[in-house]
Amino acid sequence: MKKLLVIGIGTGNPEHLSMQAIAALNRADVIFIPTKGEEKSALAAIRTTICERYISRPYALVEYPISGRNEAIGDYTQRVLDWHDLIAQSYIEMFAKAPKDATGALLVWGDPGLYDSTLRILESVKAKSDLAFTIEVIPGITAIAALTAAFAIPLNTIGNPVTITTGRKLAAGWPEGADTVVVMLDGKKTYASIDPTGLHIYWAAYAGMDDQILVEGPLADVRDRISTTRDAARARHGWIMDIYLLRRT
Repeated sequence: MKKLLVIGIGTGNPEHLSMQAIAALNRADVIFIPTKGEEKSALAAIRTTICERYISRPYALVEYPISGRNEAIGDYTQRVLDWHDLIAQSYIEMFAKAPKDATGALLVWGDPGLYDSTLRILESVKAKSDLAFTIEVIPGITAIAALTAAFAIPLNTIGNPVTITTGRKLAAGWPEGADTVVVMLDGKKTYASIDPTGLHIYWAAYAGMDDQILVEGPLADVRDRISTTRDAARARHGWIMDIYLLRRT
């Protein structure tokens, strides 16, 4: 494989793809699709649909399994690093089998530069192997953009910065000096356990997709409804991707 295209595909809506992304898809000879379990199967189906809709030239579709993280490891950072090592090894084995003159493509949820480890893992692939492919990144619509568009709100207040963080970090305390906090990767419903005083929440699941769910209001008033809605949506679909913005009022 001579080149790898890392293509941001937005939050699951095929119409999120940019013209640049569609053009990149049509340069790919091999599309690599991750699969594992019900959640990964659903996300793989969306990626496959995108390929079928937009690619107008012959291409090969290669599915590969993604191992889950070993939650028995106590240290979070080490747990993630070990998981990334496993994925890197899968990439090495898979890329080595691709034709030497081929252009490959990975379809990355959202944007490859925001809370996604694909580029970091690819650095590891290059460091641990003799594979000499080049990397080209095509940006995508982020979940943050889909969230603010869904609620028709600006991301920031006038002249103020925005903090983007995770549920794990928010659980450790409100970011100092922040008035707007966007929370991603919150599987533990941190919004339900923090002090809600003076906070307004904009919560979205499946942001930008046909199944989009939106809830907003004072955190103290709507956090229980969000939790109930979230649990029901996950049970119904078998997977969930959600994001929320908290704003001091």
